[in-house]
Amino acid sequence: MTMTGDTGNDAEQKSFTREVRVGLVADAPNFPAAWDLVLEKVRLADELGFDAVWLGESWGYELFTSMSDLVRATKRIKIGAGIANIYSRTPALLASTVATLDERSGGRIQLGLGPSAAQVIEHWHGVPFEKPLQRTREYIDIIRMILRGDKLLYQGEFFQLERGFKLRFKPLRADLPIYVAAMGPKNIQQTGAIADGVLPVYWPATKWDALRSQLDAGLQSANRPPHSAVIAPYITTVILSEDASPEVIRAAELQAASPLAYYIGKMGVYYAQMLTRNGYGEDVQAVLHGWEQGMKTALASVSPRLLEDTAIIGTAQECAAKIKRWVAAGVDEPLLTMPAGSLDETAAQLSALKEALEG
Repeated sequence: MTMTGDTGNDAEQKSFTREVRVGLVADAPNFPAAWDLVLEKVRLADELGFDAVWLGESWGYELFTSMSDLVRATKRIKIGAGIANIYSRTPALLASTVATLDERSGGRIQLGLGPSAAQVIEHWHGVPFEKPLQRTREYIDIIRMILRGDKLLYQGEFFQLERGFKLRFKPLRADLPIYVAAMGPKNIQQTGAIADGVLPVYWPATKWDALRSQLDAGLQSANRPPHSAVIAPYITTVILSEDASPEVIRAAELQAASPLAYYIGKMGVYYAQMLTRNGYGEDVQAVLHGWEQGMKTALASVSPRLLEDTAIIGTAQECAAKIKRWVAAGVDEPLLTMPAGSLDETAAQLSALKEALEG
C-alpha cells in the first residue's frame, strides 16, 4: 500500500509519499480463535493486498504448522513467525523449517525471533531462561550460516558445532528477513547490528524516535546503512463503524486494554520495564496494583494516555489517520490486529481501512 498525505504535529509537518507495508497479526497465541475462520480472514487479507500476516506462539497452536496452512491458503501475502522463541527449538531446526516454508511459499516467509518470557520458557518448555541477548546473537549467526549454505563450524557460548554439516537443499533465499522482538536498549541495539527489523510490542508512539536512535546505533556499530533495519510494531487495533455508540466505543477500549494489562502484569517484567523506561511508570504501577484486585480492576486501571499511545481505536478513517501519523514518526511496517467477528464483518472493516489508507 502506498500512503500519501500530511500529518498533524511538528514532527510530521512535511508531507510524505513512500511505500508503507501494512501487515496484520492473524491470531492471538494465548487465546487462539477458530482456525478455519483465521484461514478465511488471511485469504481475505491476501486478496485485499495487505503486505504481511504474522502468527505468534505461546502455549496454543504450534507456530510453523499453522504457517504452513497459511502458505497453502494464500498466493502473495508474506507470512511471518512472530515470534519463535530461542529456547524450545535449535537454530538448525529453525533454519531448516523456514528454508522449507520459504521454498514452498515462493519466498514469502519472514522469521521473528525472541526470548518469550521466563515463565513460558521454564514452566512450559522446561528449559532454563539464560542470557537471552547472547543466545539471540548465536541463533541468528547460525541460522544465517545455514541459509547461506555454509559449513556449520561455529564456536559460541551456547553452541559448539564442529562437524561442518550443511543443509542438504539450497535455500531459496540466503537473506530471508530475520526480525527480533526486542524491548531493552541493549537488545534493540544488537538487533540493529545483526537483524533486519525489530518487532516491538506496546511500544509507546511518543517514543518512536528513541527506538529508531537505539536501532540506528546498532546499525552504526556494525557498519550497516542507517535505517536499514525496520521498525515493525504490533499494534492493538479496533476498527469501529461510523455510528458506534458510546457503549460500543467503551467496549472497544476495554478490548484493547485487555492484552495490554495482561502483558504488563502476567507476562514477566519486560513490558512493565519498557513502558516505565519510556515515561509510563505511573500508568504501569496503576495496572500492577489493579491486578492485586483482579483482572477487571486491572483492565479499568489502564489509563487513557497509555491506551492512546499504544493502540489504535476508531473508524477506518480515524485508524488510517493515526497509522499515517505513526508512519511519519518512524514506523516502517505497522502490524495491526486482525479484526474480530465474522468473515463478513472483517471484510467490511479491512476493505474500509484499505480504502482509507490509500485515500
